[in-house]
Amino acid sequence: MRIECLIVGQLQTNCYLVWNQISKKAIIIDPGDDADYILHKIQDLGLKPKLIIATHGHFDHVLAVTELKLAFQIPFLIHQADLFLIRRVSETAKYFTGLKADPFLPPDRFIKEKDQLKFGQEKLKVIETPGHTPGSICLYQKGTLFSGDTLFASGTGRTDFSYASSEELKISLKKLFQLPLKTVVYPGHGQKTTIIQNHHFLKIDFFGFWSGSV
Repeated sequence: MRIECLIVGQLQTNCYLVWNQISKKAIIIDPGDDADYILHKIQDLGLKPKLIIATHGHFDHVLAVTELKLAFQIPFLIHQADLFLIRRVSETAKYFTGLKADPFLPPDRFIKEKDQLKFGQEKLKVIETPGHTPGSICLYQKGTLFSGDTLFASGTGRTDFSYASSEELKISLKKLFQLPLKTVVYPGHGQKTTIIQNHHFLKIDFFGFWSGSV
């Protein structure tokens, strides 16, 4: 499995292109903005996108979805619990950035715990990790975790939104910390890390840490 991280948008979101090296079949995770940049990188790498997946519904993880979906004619997937955030993408993008977002197309289908997302010979398993948002998910293949805004390098997603929950986030983190300690974590913002490097969250009040992402 090959991985390319593209940093996009005003909030420096990590968009991941993930593909099978032989077939070039790929998925796009969290295309937060800069659709032209993502599209050109896909073309440069000779990839064949099959799916667009959002780890949660915040605008900084989905603003490029519509353009990419139309360009490649591929489905967009998200957890149903975050549909209310998708419906507010244009409103929240304008509020936080001052920019007007294009009309947003609805998800093609919803994903849930233990779903397997296949692209060529590769597959990623869905892990539900509510807390930062009700529908936050992570994607896992042995040794690799795409954590969205659930877990960063020495940080977690914020829980001060009305729909967020620090208690649910704590449960979600405990679930992630059952993964092998050497699992490489690719977060929604910032540098990659590992499960073991973040294990101190089980021993301290980790909710004092948050990245400032939305």
